[in-house]
Amino acid sequence: MAIDPSSLRGRAAAHHALGDPARLAIVEALVVGDLAPGELGHTLGLPSNLLAHHLRVLQAAGLIGRTRSDADRRRTYVRLIPSALRALDPVTPLTVLRVVFVCTRNGARSPLAAAIWADRSPIPATSAGVRPAPRVHPRAVSTARRHGLRLQSHDTAHVDDVLTSTDLIVTVCDNARRELGPAPRRTHWSIPDPGPAGTEEIFEEVFEQLAERIDWLAGITVPPSADPATTA
Repeated sequence: MAIDPSSLRGRAAAHHALGDPARLAIVEALVVGDLAPGELGHTLGLPSNLLAHHLRVLQAAGLIGRTRSDADRRRTYVRLIPSALRALDPVTPLTVLRVVFVCTRNGARSPLAAAIWADRSPIPATSAGVRPAPRVHPRAVSTARRHGLRLQSHDTAHVDDVLTSTDLIVTVCDNARRELGPAPRRTHWSIPDPGPAGTEEIFEEVFEQLAERIDWLAGITVPPSADPATTA
């Protein structure tokens, strides 16, 4: 059973888990977004058995979780738990010009993410889809309104009309991650699609998952004018 990361014992366990260079490297690789275990092993040069051991330690300390891919139900993504990391030393801020949230149809997850981001950060944000729907899902509109937020638009946009080379791209859909392909300054959050179920409960659950991720990312990003390296 994972240790409560908010307790003193939980914080000590988290620091102990991070005392190993390989586990610290895993956490740093996951700071901005999710990765599959195979991607982690390849990136860090760790054999699968050793990687599995380190992931078990980090999960027991409450620092990481695992998410089953919403796209094919086979791939697993490893993600950081922001609430556990907040108790630890802050990471080096990332300088970001604009954030673009991308999902398949630009109908729910990405427009909701852009609306939440606008409420949390001064850095500009927008959203797009790899195969946009005609309109944003009505539940996305009502979910944003329930939280006192407004979507940028009820229309959708294609990634080709939105993305620039300086954007930080956050795919919030497993299919979009696969279709978008490799790109610089891109990260991924494995968030389930609320559209098929279409219930208020699933949209609320997705909203909370996005908000947790955005609260973390917004806290470690700064606009260029606030870059410590340029203001020192």
